[in-house]
Amino acid sequence: MSPRLVLHDYELDADCYKVRLLLALLGAPYERVAVDVHPGHEERSAAYLALNPRGSLPILEQDGLVLAEAEAILVHCAGFLPGGSDLVPEDAAEHARMLSWLFFARGPLAAAGLARLHAMLELPGDGPALERQALAAFRVMEDHMTARRIAGSEWFVGAAPSLADLALFPAIALSRDFGVDHDAYPALRRWMRRVRALPGFVTMPGIPDYH
Repeated sequence: MSPRLVLHDYELDADCYKVRLLLALLGAPYERVAVDVHPGHEERSAAYLALNPRGSLPILEQDGLVLAEAEAILVHCAGFLPGGSDLVPEDAAEHARMLSWLFFARGPLAAAGLARLHAMLELPGDGPALERQALAAFRVMEDHMTARRIAGSEWFVGAAPSLADLALFPAIALSRDFGVDHDAYPALRRWMRRVRALPGFVTMPGIPDYH
């Protein structure tokens, strides 16, 4: 019997999208609960803080287990859903590199998400500083994928798509929401086209149809 998955989700949240994208690629059924983040800030209500004291989304419930943080949910779901193991490299070194990119997505690349929210929803913050940090993270990604292409590789880690690609994709794909054009990132543009071509791919508002 398949586990019952409940995703507490906000349509415009990039982290929520990471989880929706994974579940779509794996063809995994789940119940989606829309959360009124803007303008209602429902994720900070007493009921949601009981699920996740950090007051953030996404939140995944599975048979009594409650998980927050997109990257943790990605790793968890890939561990038990059919087909999920295909997104986790078997080689120990490549597995470690995948985890490194997941930490990158949660760390330096998080500035891109904050810059987007600052531009779209007027979230408090230093917009120019966040954009500079986001551009620096994008440059790290562009340089990496340029080197990968020279080496004959199409994905961030290994010879096939992994959780790293899913965790990194939304930030750059949605960067036009805060004024960052993709023309400066030819390697990432090619990579984004490959991600969009994955069987089961789903999009979200703000992601261009063509890169």
